Amino acid sequence: MSDKPKRPLREEYGYLCPVDSRWSDNDIYGHINNVVYYSYFDSTINRYLINEGGLDIDEGEHIAYVVSSGCDYLEAAAYPESLVVGMKVDKLGNSSVRYGLALFGGEGAAKATGFVVHVFVNRATGRPVAIPDALREALARLAMIEV
Repeated sequence: MSDKPKRPLREEYGYLCPVDSRWSDNDIYGHINNVVYYSYFDSTINRYLINEGGLDIDEGEHIAYVVSSGCDYLEAAAYPESLVVGMKVDKLGNSSVRYGLALFGGEGAAKATGFVVHVFVNRATGRPVAIPDALREALARLAMIEV
């Protein structure tokens, strides 16, 4: 039995978002710094929520807080690579969602895999709320992906 994390493929994700790596993403070691992966994941999630679920980040009554996240780095990525983040929903709760994410380079398996847990809250109170219907529908589409 191997302790190596599974390296998923693009077809395992219902949403694929292109990401432009930038010169400033590289660190002194010549590869994209680990913290930048989280930025790629966060941007992908929010783009999906805005475009597919109608999330109003400026004035909406409900917003989402990140309460947990993690990343396994499997292969280095570096500028000027063209990258793609794959996103799926691993668990859809009443007020929370766990996203499964992966970063892909050119061809082949993921360079990194990760997760983010969002809790949806009322903007004014910061208290958890049920995921709004339009967002729930958009998220449910990513929870039904079969490989």
